[in-house]
Amino acid sequence: MNHVTRLRLIGRVTYYVGWIALVCGGLFHLNIATKQFLAVGLPQRNLFEISVVCFLICIASEVRAQASLGNDLSAAAKRAL
Repeated sequence: MNHVTRLRLIGRVTYYVGWIALVCGGLFHLNIATKQFLAVGLPQRNLFEISVVCFLICIASEVRAQASLGNDLSAAAKRAL
């Protein structure tokens, strides 16, 4: 597994974890399952912060994967010349 594949896998996982945290925060905001989230110790603000951090990690991973992919292609193009 090369580094671009790992970065894309990390991006994909954090993307879905971010959406799950965002949906849970929405459920908390609508007073659905509020007691369950409070019992676990996850208030609405923490769920929102988790989703934002996951989306930022996802974006950073994808940008880095694209940059690495571009660097790999340019190195291959240099070798071809």
